[in-house]
Order: sequence, then C-alpha cells, then structure tokens
Amino acid sequence: MDPVIAAVQFIVNEVLAVPAFLIGIITAVGLVALRKPAGEVVGSAIKATLGFLLIGAGSTLVVASLEPLGVMIQQATGAQGVIPTNEAIAGIAQERYGAQVAWLMILGFAVSLVIARFTPLRYVFLTGHHVLFMATMLTIILATAGYNAWVAVLFGALLLGVLMVSLPAIAHPWTRKITGSDSIAIGHFGTTGYVVAGALGKAVGGKGRAKSASTEDLKLPEGLKFLRDSMVSTALSMVIMYLAAAILLHARVGADQAMLALPDGASSIGNFYMQAVTLGLQFGVAVAVILFGVRTILGELIPAFQGIASKVVPGAIPALDASIVFPYAQNAVLIGFISSFAGGLVGLAVLANPAFSLALILPGLVPHFFTGGAAGVYGNATGGRRGAVLGGFVNGLIITFWPAALLKVLGTFGDGNTTFGDADFGWFGILVGLGARPGGVTGLVVAGLVGASVFALGLWTQKRLSTVDRGQPDTPEEPTRRYPKIAPPAGAPTPPPPLD
Repeated sequence: MDPVIAAVQFIVNEVLAVPAFLIGIITAVGLVALRKPAGEVVGSAIKATLGFLLIGAGSTLVVASLEPLGVMIQQATGAQGVIPTNEAIAGIAQERYGAQVAWLMILGFAVSLVIARFTPLRYVFLTGHHVLFMATMLTIILATAGYNAWVAVLFGALLLGVLMVSLPAIAHPWTRKITGSDSIAIGHFGTTGYVVAGALGKAVGGKGRAKSASTEDLKLPEGLKFLRDSMVSTALSMVIMYLAAAILLHARVGADQAMLALPDGASSIGNFYMQAVTLGLQFGVAVAVILFGVRTILGELIPAFQGIASKVVPGAIPALDASIVFPYAQNAVLIGFISSFAGGLVGLAVLANPAFSLALILPGLVPHFFTGGAAGVYGNATGGRRGAVLGGFVNGLIITFWPAALLKVLGTFGDGNTTFGDADFGWFGILVGLGARPGGVTGLVVAGLVGASVFALGLWTQKRLSTVDRGQPDTPEEPTRRYPKIAPPAGAPTPPPPLD
C-alpha cells in the first residue's frame, strides 16, 4: 500500500474517526490558543477525552442491552427485513473503497473549516464517526454513478463540507431553545428529525392554559415520586419492555427456543425472565453513564472552545453528537425513544404493503434510542409532552421510510441486509444519488445543486437567527428570559455568553 495513503487512512480511521481523540485535540488546541499552562492543557484534554470515552462506554452498554431486545422482538413477531446500521455498511464499504473514503473525509473536514472561517456558518462539526459514515455513503453513491476515484473524492468532499456547517445552522434555532445559549450546536446526521420534531412541537404545544407541560414537570403521586429520578424511570420502563418481549417470545416459540434469544442463553425459563430484567436495568446504567460523560465533556470543551473561536475560527460553535442534549430533558429522551420506536413499527406495517415495492426496514433500537431520544428533547423544547411524543413518532417514520428508499441508489450495496439509518443519510443520499445518476458533468451539476440548496438554507437560517431570534424574549412578561423552556441539568457547566 502507498505510504501516503496508509498514513492518511491511519489519521482518518484511528484519530479523526474517533470522537474522543478528536475532542481531546480540539480542547488542547483551544487552550493553547488561550495561552493556558501546559499542565492545564494536558489535564483538560485528557479529561475531555475521558468524557467522550464515558459516552462511548455508555453507548456500548446501550447497544449490548438493546441488541437482545431487538432479537426477541424480531423472533416474537416473525418479521424479516433490513436493519439500518451505519457501522455495518461502513465496515463493508471500507474493504472496497477504504482509500477513497479516507481522502474524502479528511478533505471534507478541511472544506468545512474553510467555510466556517469565511462565511457566517461558524460551526465546527466534531462528531467524527458520523463524518466517516457520511463520507462512506457519498463514496458509494458517486462510485455507483460511474465517477472515477478522484472526482468522487473532490466532489464528495465539497458536499460533505457543506453539510457539516449547514445542518448545525439549520437546527440551531431549535437547539438554542434547549440550551438557552450559543455554547453548543448539534452535529449529527439525524438533524432533519430534530428540526421536524421542533417544528411539530411548536405547532402542537399550544399557548396559555392549553400549553402542553414539559416532560420534566411530570406531576406524580407521592408513592411514585421515585420515578422523577431519570435513571430509575428509564430502567423501569426498559424492564417492562423486556418482560413484554420475553412473554411474547415465550408464547410464540416455547421455552427452549426463547432462552436462546439472550446472549448467553439461559439455564431455565425463570433465569430467562430474570436475565431480561437485568438487561433492562443495565440500560438504565448505560444512560446514566452517557449523561455523566456529556457533563464531563461540556465542562472542559466549552471553555477551551473559546480559544478556537477567538483565534482559529472566530465565533465558532462546536457541533456535537446527539446525546449532548440528553441532560437538558431526561424524561423527554425516554418518551422520544418509545415514540420513535412506535413510529418505526407503524412504518414497518406500511412498508409491508406490496404496493410500495420497498425493503422492509426493521426498527433498530439503537438508532431509535439516540435519534428518537434527541427528537423527544427537541419536541419538548417547543411543545412540551405533546411535542416530545409527536416529534419522536415522526422521527421513527422518517428513519423507516427514507432508509428503504435509499437502498435504490446504493448500487450493489443496496442488496445487503443493512443500510444507513439516520435521517440525513436518507434524504441527502436519495437526492444526490438521483442527481448524479445521469453521470458526467450533468450529474455533477444536478447533485451540486442539491448541496448548494442545503448551503443556501443554512445561510438563510443563520441570517434569520442573527436578526430575529437573538435577544428576543418569549413573552413581554419575560424580558430577561430568552429561552425558558428547559433548565440546564444539575451539574452542567454555566454556558458562556453568545458568540457574536
């Protein structure tokens, strides 16, 4: 292998594609720009890295506890189809297009920094693994359309860079409703689902006495006050879901086959049910770990990012993973997840109609948890409980229908049993794939218009955000409270003032 390509692949796959290392580097760069002592730079960079490793550890626990539940539901219902998994299809594509993906990702990141430096879209997208996934999808689509490697890399990098600054801008009016400041933005390719959830929440939230209360203001009887603890309520809800799936599976296939659905099997039917309970409780632990990791990273990254904002990309806002909003409305995360999963089941029932001629997309619990949970937070920020439920449900429909249509533009990769799962992979991949299908200059022009439209929408949103939303109170009675929807989580750092 060419040493240059090997070096680039190492940087992309082992450093830039690992959010923990990327965040640690960004934190160190920011503190160096602020001329902090070496000891503080090293300590904060390590702590920020550890914060993201905590998020990764929590995510691993989430996956470990959700995968058996997915198997149980699949076997209990007898459904067969495609399960969207970004990691799986990216891994398959690496074997064929590894070098192209590496170059596209690193050039796309450079393009995003240039755009952030010289345009009003001052967002730095720091969710490295999602950048890798989008780079992989763009490589597959452009290669399938017949473009040679370097055309695919250069054109794909331009599209990727545009997305990395435009989507955080498009979502930022809603993100500010959650955080109350410009300290962070959302940097995740499920953005469309969050924007839709925020818009739906605003439409259904109501006003005055009819206004829907926040999910965080749930009034519980005295005997149920323990449910106000998010870790307890999350774990209990998952235990109930696990037991329901276990009962359905037991009734459908019998005890012997049901026990095989769990990772290590079970020694008896009683052990089968207790393992289900344990996995539900482990999910509560996983969510608690993620929340602690988020608070740790915010405490280190936001102060350090002021250095980047002032020296490298003036006015920059870090765009971070979807779980960054979880601490702001922890009940909404669970409500959004359950609602999104329900939307996925409804979407599956619709796709089962032969008239659609599309693959069956089985609800993957991992994407429904992370994107559905975030959609619940966005919906709650603008529409309270009604917004959280409706926002999560529609997100579930989106990540069911769009991945099914995306398979049509993935060439031979569309014949596999997996695809890209989150919302933005769906609509952007479909539009770019259809636009590039004619090939040649025509295909590049049409696909380029898609990217230009996204960029224009990002600019329009940013302009509106700067001239309309900034500094405007929600009501005349609240002149000093611009964003009173959700209080910051306990232990969260005090956000810096808005970055102009």
